[in-house]
Amino acid sequence: MTYSPLLLFHICAGTTGLLSGTVSMSFRKGSRGHRVAGNVFFVSMLCMSAAGVTLALMKSQMSNVFGGSLTFYLVATAWATAKRREGVTGIFDWMALLVALTVGVVIATFGVEALHNPSGSKDGVPAPMYFVLASVATLAAAGDIRMLVRGGVFGTQRISRHLWRMCFALFIATGSIFLARPQLFPEILRRTDVILIAGILPLPLMIFWLLRLRFTNTYKRKTAPRANGVVSLRA
Repeated sequence: MTYSPLLLFHICAGTTGLLSGTVSMSFRKGSRGHRVAGNVFFVSMLCMSAAGVTLALMKSQMSNVFGGSLTFYLVATAWATAKRREGVTGIFDWMALLVALTVGVVIATFGVEALHNPSGSKDGVPAPMYFVLASVATLAAAGDIRMLVRGGVFGTQRISRHLWRMCFALFIATGSIFLARPQLFPEILRRTDVILIAGILPLPLMIFWLLRLRFTNTYKRKTAPRANGVVSLRA
């Protein structure tokens, strides 16, 4: 079997993204290891999703276009949230909001069409899957609107925004390989549910980190006075 250079690039970037994403989630948030692995995850996921969207457009696989576009958006906005100072917004955020709204509306439209088809699907994808992706895009867009209205994100809300977007992008990637294509793996892994666990693992990890963020003081912001009397904030 031969693969096109773009497909090989997509596979390599996706593999790197899965490995670096797993490593990043194993480190304490904010640590050097987390930042290094997170940067690798960011670059590889952007490359993977961009290549995936291009391949999907070439094959008229709109469901993969939606999944890749949503992944690209989630990773880009999550990375920008972590890199930018608190209380800062810009043209990038308005453009990201437009992308999220557009993707959400288009995916929901496909979901409605699938719902009215006798098979309950469109392009081989069941209606519920379209609505799940549309809901995620809508939820993300709502978060963008809230951030723009407030003039930025602050404290634990900033970490939460970064965390859930990165984790859900990783889930889209794991679901695309482990859940959508289990035939690529040995039968023993399928029979022992290893493939299923690998596919959904980012979701329970996301819930764990969000609960830890919400109910512990691990990432609560503390004030520390500077020598010149100005109060600095740190996690």
